[in-house]
Amino acid sequence: MKKAENIIVGISIGDLNGIGSEVILKTFEDSRMLELCTPVIFANVKVLSFIKKTLELTAPLHGIDKLDQLVLGKINVLNIWREGVDLNFGVNDSTIGKYAIQSFVAATKALKENQIDVLVTAPINKYNIQSEDFKFPGHTDYLDKELEGNALMLMVQDNLRVGLLTDHIPVNEVAKHLTEKLITQKIETIKLALTQDFGINKPKIAVLALNPHAGDNGVIGKEDDEILKPAIKKLYAKGTLVFGPYAADGFFGSNQYEKYDAVVATYHDQGLIPFKTLSFGNGVNYTAGLNKIRTSPDHGTAYEIAGKGIADYNSLKEAVYTAIDIYNCRNQYQEISKNPLKTKEKQL
Repeated sequence: MKKAENIIVGISIGDLNGIGSEVILKTFEDSRMLELCTPVIFANVKVLSFIKKTLELTAPLHGIDKLDQLVLGKINVLNIWREGVDLNFGVNDSTIGKYAIQSFVAATKALKENQIDVLVTAPINKYNIQSEDFKFPGHTDYLDKELEGNALMLMVQDNLRVGLLTDHIPVNEVAKHLTEKLITQKIETIKLALTQDFGINKPKIAVLALNPHAGDNGVIGKEDDEILKPAIKKLYAKGTLVFGPYAADGFFGSNQYEKYDAVVATYHDQGLIPFKTLSFGNGVNYTAGLNKIRTSPDHGTAYEIAGKGIADYNSLKEAVYTAIDIYNCRNQYQEISKNPLKTKEKQL
């Protein structure tokens, strides 16, 4: 296992007209962060130096042209492009979107090739990133294609973990996406993530109902009785500690979520509204289910405050912490799984 200070955290720059660069730079203003990891930002050192000066930040940046030039204990900036960039903080710009994707694609390649250990992605604008070469709704869908496994959005803040059965699809299409196959795959993915990435031996998982009052025995929709309940029963019979579906309206307000290691929502806002309310700006978006580790802050580009120096960087900092913790936990899990007899001998 690598020493903590040698964990290489790759960071994609996100939308340069948003707050991504600001929260990245603020995170590493604290030199103690460099005792935990070595960051490498996929961008351009001149552009980042300009942003740093504009925001009156002081952390020194180390520009490199190849990843083998990376220096441990410094804030490395890998020059992905050479030309200057016209920045207009707060403006939705398709040219800036191209730089965001250039950074993200290069960082993903480095992750696949084991040149970085984990990936943290700064926020993008899902509209201005679209092009002939990149036709994905966002980071997660691209990573699902490029990496091994089945991607699942898992929102994390301490012991609060909220996963999604469906993510970036219209609400009026959610019901038709809910199948026994999808539910089984997503819950098994969450179970594995809780075990190998969070060190929970027998995780307990709650599932929220799609309809109000869990459908009220079919009066307000049949999906909960006909799709969710049978899938949950089959998983439970095979040894997965999964429960529900629970009516979503009172689940968080009554603190029921505290009894479980993860809560699975049927659609995006059902899970993210309570999560963001409870996580107080410290939440992390973790892409579970893949063979590599990627986290991101739980906020967007925040154009309305970009360039003003007032962005809260806690969620980005927590994304870095979470990526490191998961990296260490997963390595430990793999080590134990490889040598079960040796571990048993040590305990005797």
